[in-house]
Amino acid sequence: MPNIKSAKKRMELDRKWNEVNRKKRSTLRTAIKRVRNAESAEEAQPLLQKATQLLDRAARTRLVHPNKAARIKGQLARKVAAL
Repeated sequence: MPNIKSAKKRMELDRKWNEVNRKKRSTLRTAIKRVRNAESAEEAQPLLQKATQLLDRAARTRLVHPNKAARIKGQLARKVAAL
């Protein structure tokens, strides 16, 4: 347990952002799974758009690495095109 005031504050802020990031990461993973499990291209297209937006936002805030976000977007686009 930290004794210094600034260390205590940092710990509280880290805890807060940990929860925020966990929720965002979970939402992102769910969106990706929905695209991968889509049955048809008509169903997958709006899901792909939503997942792409979430991936771009996550890459911009460094929640995921930008190259990983680009790679996943490409994989999902290929999957939807195959449908």
